[in-house]
Amino acid sequence: MNAQRQTVIAPILLIEDEPSVTAFLRAALERHGYAVANAASGAEGLKMLSGGNYSGVISDIRMPGAVNGAEVHAWIQKNRPELCARIILISGDTANSETQAFLAHSGTPCIEKPFRVQELMTVVEKTFGKP
Repeated sequence: MNAQRQTVIAPILLIEDEPSVTAFLRAALERHGYAVANAASGAEGLKMLSGGNYSGVISDIRMPGAVNGAEVHAWIQKNRPELCARIILISGDTANSETQAFLAHSGTPCIEKPFRVQELMTVVEKTFGKP
């Protein structure tokens, strides 16, 4: 039995509606030492953000339902400003002009799907620091 002592760090909140993408991201982040909590929709993510402590947020931009990644971003700016510089967006739709305009305006890092683990971890470490 390995008795490692770790500092308890608030988890990264992962907001993603595709279970396969959630599983991929969670495995990559946990393998690199990050704790992860996940929400399957923007609305669930906002509910978790309003009541929980997170070290950062990774959110898909386009999700079904009433709350998308841009709305999660706007909510964080208004309600959790300490997380404004700790958001990473992911999208499979960066060619969309609405998505491009949002990303240009927000200045938030965005990882385009499909992506490699190393690309993800480079952006995660730059945005959240190493665990």
